[in-house]
Order: sequence, then structure tokens, then C-alpha cells
Amino acid sequence: QVQLVESGGGLVQPGGSTRLSCAASGETFSRYAMAWFRQIPGKEREFVAANTGMFGSTLYADSVKGRFTFSRDNAKATMYLQMNNLTPEDTAVYYCAARTSRIILSSARQEALYTYWGQGTQVTVSS
Repeated sequence: QVQLVESGGGLVQPGGSTRLSCAASGETFSRYAMAWFRQIPGKEREFVAANTGMFGSTLYADSVKGRFTFSRDNAKATMYLQMNNLTPEDTAVYYCAARTSRIILSSARQEALYTYWGQGTQVTVSS
């Protein structure tokens, strides 16, 4: 069983930045495929970014490419989402997700492949 605990987010002004964190339990975190998804009320959850695990590759949604950066600290069993140049369209509840094995990059967008989910953290971009 893997537990994911998110932190960060809150209210951010347009053009601003914030960083989300997701701390995971488990001794083999470095092997986990990890991802961020987000959901706007009334809409389906959408893919944001993912890392395929253990020296793997990172994939970004086109809508965040160049503005968001995924990173992970395997020693701390924590992943991060640095979010820059935020716009109101980035307002959503952000979820971290994990799978305790690697996945191939082409599958990283598939929500169903991730077994464990964080509780979600709200990011609101508004002046």
C-alpha cells in the first residue's frame, strides 16, 4: 500500500509561480511511475505530467509544456511540480498519482494505469 500526501498550491496571481509536493510511502519509490493530473469542476480529470520511473523519461501535456517542471527526489520519496507563468486556466484541483512499477512513456497519460492517488490540492490562479 502506498500513501501519497500532497502539499502546496493555494491562491496565485496570474503570471505567478507555485510548487506542489507529493510525498510517498514505500521503500522502492525510485521505481515508481509518478504523475500529476488536474481536474476542473464539471470536467474530467486531465493529464499534466508524468515520469516513467527509475531513470525514466518525463512527459508533459501540451498545455503546460515550457511552464511546468516535474521533478523527483528519490532519497526523500517526494515528487514536485514547479508551476510557472500560471494563468486562470490552470485553476484546478491537482492530484498526484503513483504506480509501483515503471510504465512506457506512450502510456503515461492513462489515468487508469495509476494505482494510488493523493487527496488533491487546490490551485487557484486569480488576481
